[in-house]
Amino acid sequence: MDGSKTEKLQLKREVGVVGAVSLIAGTMIGSGIFMSPQSVLLNIGSPGASLVIWACCGLLAIMGSLCYAELGTVIRESGGEYIYILRTSGPVLAFMLIFTSVVFVRPASVAGISLSFAQYVVAPFYSGCTPPVQVVKCVAAAAIIVLAAVNCLNVRFAMSVQVFFMIAKVLALVLIVIGGVVMLIKGHTDNFDDSFANTNLGISPIGVAFYQGLWSYDGWNNLNYVTEELKRPEVNLPRAVLIAVPMVTVLYLLVNVSYLTVLTPKELMSSSAVAVTWGNKVLGSWGWIMSVAAALSAFGSLNGTFFSGGRVCFVAAREGHMPGILAMANVHRLTPSPALIFTTTVSLLVLIPGDFQSIVNFFSFTAWFFYAITLSGLLYLKIKKPELPRPYRVPIVLPILVVIAAVFLVLAPIIDDPQIEYLYVTLFIFSGVLVYVPFIHYKLCPGVLEKLTVFLQLLLEVSPADKNL
Repeated sequence: MDGSKTEKLQLKREVGVVGAVSLIAGTMIGSGIFMSPQSVLLNIGSPGASLVIWACCGLLAIMGSLCYAELGTVIRESGGEYIYILRTSGPVLAFMLIFTSVVFVRPASVAGISLSFAQYVVAPFYSGCTPPVQVVKCVAAAAIIVLAAVNCLNVRFAMSVQVFFMIAKVLALVLIVIGGVVMLIKGHTDNFDDSFANTNLGISPIGVAFYQGLWSYDGWNNLNYVTEELKRPEVNLPRAVLIAVPMVTVLYLLVNVSYLTVLTPKELMSSSAVAVTWGNKVLGSWGWIMSVAAALSAFGSLNGTFFSGGRVCFVAAREGHMPGILAMANVHRLTPSPALIFTTTVSLLVLIPGDFQSIVNFFSFTAWFFYAITLSGLLYLKIKKPELPRPYRVPIVLPILVVIAAVFLVLAPIIDDPQIEYLYVTLFIFSGVLVYVPFIHYKLCPGVLEKLTVFLQLLLEVSPADKNL
């Protein structure tokens, strides 16, 4: 090996199939299933239609994750959408993604999950009234900082945290399912009579209902961000996807049936925390268990989002699209600590003005815009480069269907119910080009970052990490 090669560090392949399943399922099962059902029902209008929305969201997540499994076995690099768009569509679109992701999408996801975690944590201390916004945001900020520290310290410990919380949240959902089954056996089926009455069939209500439902499924693509740290990715990536995403989909459907068995549509729509309302009716004095379960669930999801989010910055910096310091790893712990610290800082800034519902809608709009571009890249590879080795492949109809669905999700709310906020988000996405041309393409002001990079490298004890793992 040459000298430059030996000076570089490598992120270790420490994520096995159990960790992989936990990273997907543990991130997917977060705050959404405890908070989004009322928003889905409120937008779509009927219990039957809400179950259809949840099933369709699950089907879309399964199809998308299978397509990503093929992408991950063809392009075996960490970084998810960023690296796939870079390799198939070029650096400009890839930079637009990473600019939007780093400044808004990832921090918005972290902020949204941390806010829901905080709401469940502080709720018992403000029984009968709404908790102060400042208190909720301070607790959310504390959760972000704690998990940032965990992920900076040790990859293996971060994965152990992920596995523990995944088991806890799956048990909580199983408890809800069992409670619903018991109530069904007792004959509580009134809420399913004429279950499609009052369905809102407008394009915008359907699109926004999908946004709320898909927020709960977000994380189906999480494993693709850490491909380089996955043991035997050509085997474990598809295997983990095929275990985790269908399992979560079935759980979500059964949990929603349980909610609708116990609560009337009116009770469900008026609840600010549907799992807690369900717990109070079914478990009585033990209803607090659901508040604890929801908090644990959000905390585990936040950990998974952190674990993958830092890797996106890391990969983009390695490709020259972010400051070089973000492509470095701690020399002692072999974790991408600068990228994690950067993600934490931006997430805390987004948390200050953010509110949960706005974060969910604009996060989903932006995310599916780039999912469409990513899967268009898979279609390009299938048609133009069929000779590439593919340990795992999906029928071409799957990416076509997911691209069509993604285009609908992006355009539906804009066409049916235009809002100026969607224009702002779109302009923000394309503003990445204004940053790319002077600072990335023409490399203006490189000296400014060099001194800062050297200072931070010494302060954080980090060194460039090897691309070839």
